[in-house]
Amino acid sequence: MLEKIFQMTFNFPIRSSGPVSDQFWLKEIADFEQALIWVRQLPYCRNNGKMNPIVLFTEGQGTCSTKHAALRRLAREQGQQQVQLCMGIFQMNRENTPCIAAVLDRYGLPYIPEAHNYLRIDGLVCDATRVNASAADFEPELIEECIIDPEQIGDFKVSYHKAFLSRWLEQVALPYHADELWTIREACIAALSC
Repeated sequence: MLEKIFQMTFNFPIRSSGPVSDQFWLKEIADFEQALIWVRQLPYCRNNGKMNPIVLFTEGQGTCSTKHAALRRLAREQGQQQVQLCMGIFQMNRENTPCIAAVLDRYGLPYIPEAHNYLRIDGLVCDATRVNASAADFEPELIEECIIDPEQIGDFKVSYHKAFLSRWLEQVALPYHADELWTIREACIAALSC
């Protein structure tokens, strides 16, 4: 079922009309709601070929980037333009992401700004990163957001995130430079992965 945040029912049938749609068809997934459930159940783990539109199907795992990019591509192939792929920067902390608490403690950080991908459907957040993921996991700590294309989950996302971290470092008093902060961020992501 779609997240409880939705006050409406959103679904559409999947017709064979593109590479991502065809992959869902091969798995006998006939509509968006079933696709969302399938994507959410995939293990959270980095992909080797994240720019490959069908990487979720070939690797059987994904991150917030590859999972939501696949769902956006599916929606685009089906003419569902109200499904938008978003990238938000939020304050990832020990409350909203408990498994990174040890990393934050090691470096004396209350939080680290993290780039997260998710969908907005008719303006409402839909997070398919994990089975129990929801907008409440990050939306209260959302700092900024932009709409991106699936093709921007690679270099663009990394550049955007690194630029944000550099600007953030100029505003806060921390004993780290940008490269060190990125290394700390990578340790946090490793704590999330399978």
